[in-house]
Amino acid sequence: MSFQQQLYPICPVCQNDDISSVLDCKDYSLTQEAFEIIKCNQCSFHYTFPIPSKENIAPYYQFSEYISHTDVQEGWMNKIYHKVRQRTLSQKTNWIQSLFTGHKGNILEIGAGTGAFANAMTLKGWNVTALEPDEASRSKALDNYNIQLLSIDHLSNLPQQHFDVITLWHVLEHVHDLSGYMDSFTKLLKKNGRLIIAVPNYTSFDAQFYKQFWAAYDVPRHLYHFSPTAMETLCSKYEMRVLQFKPMWFDSFYVSLLSEKYKQTKYIGVVRAFCIGIISNLFAVRNNKKASSIIYEIKLKN
Repeated sequence: MSFQQQLYPICPVCQNDDISSVLDCKDYSLTQEAFEIIKCNQCSFHYTFPIPSKENIAPYYQFSEYISHTDVQEGWMNKIYHKVRQRTLSQKTNWIQSLFTGHKGNILEIGAGTGAFANAMTLKGWNVTALEPDEASRSKALDNYNIQLLSIDHLSNLPQQHFDVITLWHVLEHVHDLSGYMDSFTKLLKKNGRLIIAVPNYTSFDAQFYKQFWAAYDVPRHLYHFSPTAMETLCSKYEMRVLQFKPMWFDSFYVSLLSEKYKQTKYIGVVRAFCIGIISNLFAVRNNKKASSIIYEIKLKN
């Protein structure tokens, strides 16, 4: 192992020590602090270094523009986000319903934010359990939808082999105990259940174009950074397999707009972001594994 490799923790997915630094990034959203993106040369998993501890991570989320926790609608970027969310909510709920041919069962949402998806699935007739670590977001869910979200501490107390579906919409990249969460999912899912994980894809065209400015790195809030290969490796480790790679078409545009903002471009940046979003999606049309963000449909092997 080289001196550089000794500076970094081993890969949290495959426990390999063949690792290297691939990018220097900043927290462009808030603190301007510098972080590194570390690559595992064995399984292609990427992760942020240094990772703030659970006790120290909270301040990095405390800014009004963090939309998923604040529901801020001022400004054209936030308005776009909410318009897109209204449309994608319908797509997500209809897709999940289609996986079970009309069956309405038990669904667990991890990282429910302010409750929009939990509410949508409740309206579809599903029995919803939703967990959210942020207390302010839980209060907003109660105000907005009259939904009682539970704290994340309830995860260890949920009944085993109980859930038809477990969803994490852009959540897995935030959790500190990656191994603990994955192990919990294998115990909570029914034998024919589905684990639905949506995460950004650093092998997408927009990620390759924007590099250290790619907004979906979002250091240090995003602790981990996935490729399809890394996700398959992670799932295999916990006796699960990926059934489907489903592109999130709007993410390439939204992430590109944010990336241009981080680069401090102005009017030309909006036009370029739109072009990069289109190009990224064209690559994804040919190969779903090249989408800016991917929804992974995952199932237990047994």
